[in-house]
Parts: sequence; C-alpha cells; structure tokens
Amino acid sequence: MTEEHFKDLKVNQKRLMEDIHHTCKWGTGEQWGEAATETGMSRLALSDADKQARDWFVETTQALGCKTTVDEMGNIFAIRPGLKNDKPPTYVGSHLDTQPTGGRYDGILGVTAGVEMLKVLADNWVETEYPVGVVNWTNEEGARFPMSMVSSGVWAGSIPLEKAHNLREVHPGTATQKSELERIGYLGTTPASYEAMPMAAHFELHIEQGPLLEMANKKIGVVTGVQAYKWLTVKVKGRDTHTGTTDLKSRADALLTASKMILHSHKLATAHGALASTGILNLKPGSTNTVPGDVTFSLDIRAKKDSTVAELKALVERNFPKIAAGEDIDSLNHGCTAGLPLSVSITEDFDSPAATFHSDCIHAVQQSALSVLGPNSNSLVMEMTSGAGHDSVYASKRCPTSMIFVPCREGVSHNPREFCEEVDCATGAQVLLESVVRFDRMRDERRVTWKQEPYTL
Repeated sequence: MTEEHFKDLKVNQKRLMEDIHHTCKWGTGEQWGEAATETGMSRLALSDADKQARDWFVETTQALGCKTTVDEMGNIFAIRPGLKNDKPPTYVGSHLDTQPTGGRYDGILGVTAGVEMLKVLADNWVETEYPVGVVNWTNEEGARFPMSMVSSGVWAGSIPLEKAHNLREVHPGTATQKSELERIGYLGTTPASYEAMPMAAHFELHIEQGPLLEMANKKIGVVTGVQAYKWLTVKVKGRDTHTGTTDLKSRADALLTASKMILHSHKLATAHGALASTGILNLKPGSTNTVPGDVTFSLDIRAKKDSTVAELKALVERNFPKIAAGEDIDSLNHGCTAGLPLSVSITEDFDSPAATFHSDCIHAVQQSALSVLGPNSNSLVMEMTSGAGHDSVYASKRCPTSMIFVPCREGVSHNPREFCEEVDCATGAQVLLESVVRFDRMRDERRVTWKQEPYTL
C-alpha cells in the first residue's frame, strides 16, 4: 500500500465518538456537566456492566467478519483475516474496564479506535497482507481485583494463571476473578498464553493521563517505553484504646504512625525524582472514640528506572520499622507527643519493570503521525515515556510494541472529568490505523516473523 492509498483510509470521527459514548451507557458514573455525555464511568472488571460492554465488542467485531476467541482470563481476541493467514496477526489492544470513579476515555478510546480501524478497512475493502486484530484485555485497571494489567501478564507468562484466577475482589467483596469470569460467561477455554494466541505486534492508543502534551501544545505522543513501578501493602499494628482515657504518651496510634510513613514515602520519592502514592487506607476498629490499632494502606512507587524503584523500596523497608518504633525520621515527630512503639509489615503485591518499546513499532507510529498531521507536523509530535502502566508493558515482552498518546484536558484521568477532544480522539485513531497498516506492509516487504519469546530490545 502506497502513501497515496493512505489518503483513502479515513477514520469516521462521528462514528468513533458514537461508539465511545454508546459503550459508556453500561456503567455510567458521576455526572459532571450538563451534556448527556459529560459523565464519568464506573465499570469495574467482570461486573454486569463489563459483561454488556464485552458483549457489544464480540457482536460488533463478528459482524465485521472477525473471528473472536476468549481465553482463560477472559481476554477477547477479534481477528480479521488477511491474504496470508499462516502468521500471527498485528493487534490493536486496550481495555473496557474502568476505575470506580473513572472517565470515558481511559482504555475505552483504545478499544473503540481498534473497532473503528476494522470498520474503515471493511468500508474500503482493504485486504491486509497478514491478519489484523483487536484485543480487549481483562482487568487492566486492577481496581476491583488488585493487580493491574493482570490478564496481559498471564498471556505474557509473567503472572501464573492460578494466582490471577484466585485474586479476590477488594474489600468488602468475596468473589474471585475466576468466579466472576464464570458468572458472566467469559471464562474461555483457550489457554491465556502468547503461545496459544501469538501476536506479530501490539499497538495501543491511549489518552496521556498527564498534562505534558497539552502544556507543550502537541497532538501526538510517540511512546517509547513505560516507567517501572511496584505496589506494596503496609500493615501497621498498634493498640485500640479509649480516646478519652488514654493520654498521648500511652497510645500506640496506628493511624498517626501510618500518616508519618506516607509523608516519609513522599519525601523519599521527591529526593529520588520518583513518585509515591497511597490510594487505599483501611483502619480498625473505625470508631470515633477509639484510637485505631490497625491500619493497612497501599503504596505505589514509580520511576523511570528499575533501580530507582528498587532503592525506594529498600529505603521504605529500612525506615518504616524505625518510624513504627518511634524514631524521629525527617523530624516527623516534631511537635508531637511520643507514644508507644508499634510494629509494621510490608508486602510487595505487584512489580512492573520498566519497558522499552520496539524500534519498528515506534517508527511506524512516527511515520503515521507525520503523515496524519501534515505540514509542520514535527512541531506537533513528541516522544514520551509513559508514567502509567498499560497492557502494552506485558505485550512488549512477547512481541514488538508501541503506544500512541493523545492529550487529555488538564492531564486529568482516573476521574469522572477525564476528557479528550473529539478531534484528538479521531487524530489518534487515524495514527493508530495507519501504524497498523504500515507495520503490515513492512512485514510483507521484509517477510519477517518475530519469534514469540522474550527478546532484547
């Protein structure tokens, strides 16, 4: 396919936006504006609303001539045949599950843009050299079952299937990921494996989820990799006591101690050019007139380098016990009455090493962005490292991968007010479409098939 032919392949912006908003009727969240589409999303993985969105994906892609396959993790692969079907497809991938107070674009844009790609190819009677496909990955968010990107991780061989199946939903639920896959009818029989469902490449369109593109007045981010992160669970054990009869020096206040730990983690991250965040905090017994004796909180540590994340974890493991024992680290005790010593335990729940994407996929995205944006396009494109984890991290372990970012308003994401302009959604979808077609053409020109095994980037 020549550059001239690309001009005939045009994303239908109106149709794309209709698909985005149509799928958002399942799991609609908080209303933040006057328009019907100005709402957030609350479509947790494997919920009834997620089943409805999945059903739409299967029905829509099958109507476009795709064969759909569901694996043991509920990942849905929709494959459109090519002229040569003895090689793995080139995939577009993302997710339809959301945060409990999420928006309409995180993940959803990537899947619906993949469906729009299939529609454009069908409208124009395009036959790709090799198959192309769209994959909806299960539980990318890790909001309901607390392990993000878990199903692409199983596919890549990085997370054991049994561990993923046995994940329990966050408090106060009791369901497991496997039981909910069974309940909604998406526990497939195909092995969740790169060997059973190989990929020639994986491209993902996503909102940036940060402010850099908007601040720089750029339209497309060419993503070259993803930063590293770890999730920890910290449990602080003190003693429940009466708030009115226990003086400050006789208290073992788990919440006060946890607060010092969270503040210390922020200071450590600042000193190392990294990020530290706490998004879950539970305390017991949860009574106004009882000093809490048990606190459990999450700690998310992120940095561009694996070594920085490892160093921060080591400092947390060294310093949190000191804080629990009452040592005055960072002058955290300044102005406070010293209480009794407490204990702390730290568990690593999840580790996502830094990912570097494949030069061939990056090149396909770069060329497509320049083609789509036209004159002066160099000033509208920026190379980026993703601060958030994505299914492309695990895909990149088994096949050439890259991502495309588009700006979102004020960089806001994981929030009902998450917003991406319609023209930016369509521009990203057009770059995605052309990237896949370019990669397909490159495969044919080179007659290359990448082995489905870890490779050095």
